[in-house]
Amino acid sequence: MPFADLGDCVLEYRTILGHAARAPLVFLHEGLGSAGLWRDFPDKLARRTGSRALVYSRAGYGGSSGLAGKREPRFMHDEALDILPRMLAVTGSGRPLLVGHSDGASIALIHAAAHPGMVSGLVLMAPHVFVEPETLAAIARIAETYETTDLRERLAQYHDNVDDAFRGWSDIWLSPRFTSWSLGKEVERLAVPTLLIQGEDDPYGTLAQLDAFEAARLAKISRVVLRDCGHSAHRDQEAQVLDAIASFAASLPDVA
Repeated sequence: MPFADLGDCVLEYRTILGHAARAPLVFLHEGLGSAGLWRDFPDKLARRTGSRALVYSRAGYGGSSGLAGKREPRFMHDEALDILPRMLAVTGSGRPLLVGHSDGASIALIHAAAHPGMVSGLVLMAPHVFVEPETLAAIARIAETYETTDLRERLAQYHDNVDDAFRGWSDIWLSPRFTSWSLGKEVERLAVPTLLIQGEDDPYGTLAQLDAFEAARLAKISRVVLRDCGHSAHRDQEAQVLDAIASFAASLPDVA
């Protein structure tokens, strides 16, 4: 993969060719994900929509540079308001349809709430809007697994800085400083078309996360809840997710 040098970090990325008139797809991975761990889902969605696409790994993940230090509770805001705009500028991915999963979905939400005129739409899969006990319990379980099984070795196949990828994510989520974290204000400011996707069996979040959007009485929100589906809807129910996103993308205006 090529690399984008943003000065304070170097991020691996790949692009997929598509029609310039369509809003480019920009994929924002989960808390343990990377560009590579999306596998071929971006390619399949790009083919369905005819859109070009950008897939990249945040610092600490995949082949990107390691973390500069321990994460702070506002780490997703830093990604959304500083790193993401620079990455979009460097790669020429203007007015994107942001496709975010888990932490990536929260980053997409923060970015769109702050820059509504710069985003065509959002697809938020398993977004985090506030901290739930269920989320913390699931992270605590996998953190123990990381320390007591071969999970670290398995993840090291996908991340050059595997402890940055795992502990950088788990440590901040499990920190007492993070319990009051919330994107309630960002939800209230959301003004772009948004598709919400959640699995009924997601151990990392409940449907209360999606309910927070509906409680805000937003006008451009649609919602898909999938049965027999855990945290990664794009893997557990790929066909349904591709259909839902392709239909949503077709409803958005061209960018050129």
